[in-house]
This record gives sequence, structure tokens and C-alpha cells, in this order.
Amino acid sequence: MTPAVHPTFTCRMSCGHRRSLPSASILMTNSRSARSRELLTEGTEPQPEATVTPRLAPVGRDTVAPEGAPIFEIENLSVYYGTFRAVRDVSLNMRKGQITAFIGPSGCGKTTLLRSLNRMHDLIPGVRVEGSLRYQGDDLYGPGVDPVVVRRLIGMVFQRPNPFPKSIYDNVAFGPKIAKLDVNMNECVEQALRKAALWDEVKDRLKTSATQLSGGQQQRLCIARAIAAQPDVILMDEPCSALDPVATLRIEDLMQELKSDYTIVIVTHNMQQAARVSDMTAFFTAEVDAEADRRAGLLVEFDRTEKIFTSPGDERTESYVSGRFG
Repeated sequence: MTPAVHPTFTCRMSCGHRRSLPSASILMTNSRSARSRELLTEGTEPQPEATVTPRLAPVGRDTVAPEGAPIFEIENLSVYYGTFRAVRDVSLNMRKGQITAFIGPSGCGKTTLLRSLNRMHDLIPGVRVEGSLRYQGDDLYGPGVDPVVVRRLIGMVFQRPNPFPKSIYDNVAFGPKIAKLDVNMNECVEQALRKAALWDEVKDRLKTSATQLSGGQQQRLCIARAIAAQPDVILMDEPCSALDPVATLRIEDLMQELKSDYTIVIVTHNMQQAARVSDMTAFFTAEVDAEADRRAGLLVEFDRTEKIFTSPGDERTESYVSGRFG
């Protein structure tokens, strides 16, 4: 079957029919998840429900089925920059309430895949996505899906801290204000800062410029800013690469605390970090086309983190985690 193609800014994959899930479905277990579905499909005509047997079994290289419903279901996903295929034929399921780590050498498509999870590629001319990417059962690239809403529900924390040149308070309040969330703003800011383990350090200087914070504090502020928008998922692109070891450990401890409320996907070059914080690990490598002098990222193995680091099922994974290449 020819995979669906999503051209830049005009992505078209059918999301008119949704599968009927059991009453215990993650889409109905809390108001935030239920609201996620409403927001993703605002402006579209109501469609009849299709009775489809829920697919909770693993797909592609997803060789295990951890507890919890899938929040992302990816099948045969490829990402192109113009004619260059940066990632090819990735298939995996990510589960709600877990931390999933993407590891692998530079240039293997980890960040490219991560950014496809909240449609950041829509902002880059010439990028297209092929294959299937479903979020809580809905087609992320379907007609009527607002990418701005997607990015609120699936937040992003970048490699380097990027606080706005505003006060600490205004940084955290920015997302709820833009999204016009019906919240008590003072309570929202305090709650987000508490969840980011930053409140006690900044509660007496909320009107101070965020740029005066240390690097580790700035990164936790960026996490608080993402939390304040009330996402379901937090994507982290090497969030500790610019931090010292002490600040790194604080971010890692924070991730463990946050996973009770959010699903986290992290890209990291630090294998020890992946082993410490993640529940599941996906190892990617780059396939080299000698004739075209190009590299395409591909998923080699996806499994429980403990298994990836102690008894991987592929020699390439073992070579990478043991330090023989990469």
C-alpha cells in the first residue's frame, strides 16, 4: 500500500473515522485528554464513529507492550527535507505516562522524529511527512487539525534554555494567555513553577527578568512554561546538553516527578542519562547511501530501557551502547 503523503502546510490524512475504544480509554479517563480530542478537531464536521477493534498490540519494531494505552502510534513514518529523506519507515508505539528516550549517533534522525510529533516541521518550507502518526487515536496530520493547538497539547523544551526577555512571571503566563485558557493566572504560574521545582527559588522575585536566572534555572523555567499551557506530552530535545552535572541531575529528578502527570519523550546523546531516566528506549542509526552521499535515519530497536542496555536484540545496538561506535 502506498503510504499517505503530507506536503508542507497542506497535510492530508483521513481522520474522519475514529476507532471506538473501551470505556477505559485514555481519551476518556480525564478531562484534559477529553478536551484534547475536542481541540484537535475543532472546526471539523462531526463524523460517524467507526467500530474498529482497538489495536493495543505492538507494531513494527515495537517488540513489547508495556502497561498503559498508546499515546503515539507511528507506522512507516518517513520525513523528507525536499528530496532528502532524513528519516525512513519508523514504526513504534509510545505509551502514556512513560519516559521514552531516543538515542543514537548524530545525524540519525532523532530530533527530526521528535519534531514531527508536534508538527514543528510545518514551519520549515519543503518538509513533508509520509506514513501514519496518530496521537491518542487521532491523525495528527489530518484535515482540520490546528498545528498551533497540537503544539499546546504536545509541548517542547529545546536543547538550550530559551527564556523570553520578560519577567519570570510573564514567561510562565505567556502560554495560557496566548491560548486564552480560563484559569486563575497567579495560581497557574505558581503551580507550574512548583511542578518544575523552581517556585521556592523564585517566588520572591517573579517580576525579575528571566535572563538573570542561572542556566539550570532557565531550563526549569522553560519546563514550567511548557507545563503552564496544560499539555499532555512534553518533548525534550537534549534538555541537559548545555547544563553542568548538578543542574542535569535536577532536570533528571524533575522528569521522574513529571511522568506521573505527563508523557515525556527525550532526545539525548548521554546514554547514562537515557539509562537513568527512561522507561523505553529507541535506538536509531544512520544508513549511508554512498552513491548519493546522504544519510537516512532509521530505527534499529525499540524496547524496555533495561533490555536495550543489558541484552539488546541487534548487534548495532550492542555496539553503540557498549561504546564501540558513535
